[in-house]
Amino acid sequence: MTMQNHPVDHELVEAAAHVARTRCRGDHHTMAAAGRAPDGRIVTAVNAYHFTGGPCAELVLIGTAAAQGVYELDTIVAVGDRDRGVVPPCGRCRQVLLDYFPGVEVIVGEGDGIRAVPVAELLPASYVWADHQLDTE
Repeated sequence: MTMQNHPVDHELVEAAAHVARTRCRGDHHTMAAAGRAPDGRIVTAVNAYHFTGGPCAELVLIGTAAAQGVYELDTIVAVGDRDRGVVPPCGRCRQVLLDYFPGVEVIVGEGDGIRAVPVAELLPASYVWADHQLDTE
């Protein structure tokens, strides 16, 4: 499978990096995420790490966005604290992003090699939850 690269939203990457630098403290908050809404707004969030699991920054971002009235995201990126740069979403986050926002682009890669790719390309032969729901009518 060939990944289709799209223009990178560098403002979004910087928003996540700024939150990672200024809000991530200690072991509880080690990742920041930023998402771009269709109207141009940027929503940010941090993870809530806990030894029992805890939600990743991308999942916290989904709830934060909804609390701000943002129910669609065009692009999302996660950035690690301590200047670790862009970090790709874990498998769980990839699946949740696909289910919530099937058309979202995810910024992945390192350094000058970052790129935006459709979330579906991060999950080849993926399970699409909506495709397996029974009609209630």
